[in-house]
Amino acid sequence: MYILNLSYIKPLENIDALLEEHIKFLEKYYKKGLFIASGRKVPRTGGIILTKNIGLEQLEKAINEDPFKREGVAEYEIIQFIPTMMADGYEILKETL
Repeated sequence: MYILNLSYIKPLENIDALLEEHIKFLEKYYKKGLFIASGRKVPRTGGIILTKNIGLEQLEKAINEDPFKREGVAEYEIIQFIPTMMADGYEILKETL
């Protein structure tokens, strides 16, 4: 799986102007089964997206559709993560390998 660490590099008013389009981007990839979870960081300096383990090229193609990336208001850090242990009830995460 991947952890996508988004960091805002523009003021929040720039982020908020693109938020509705960003949510549509997220919804698209939830429907396609790529995204597992997402949300804002606290304090609001960016966000985190957890994804299934797919090819890096395919993941980068999806990321480039995000209006935050396209408009240069956020930077993405891509971290590959292989879950080997998890709490009861989260076994589905092992299937993301």
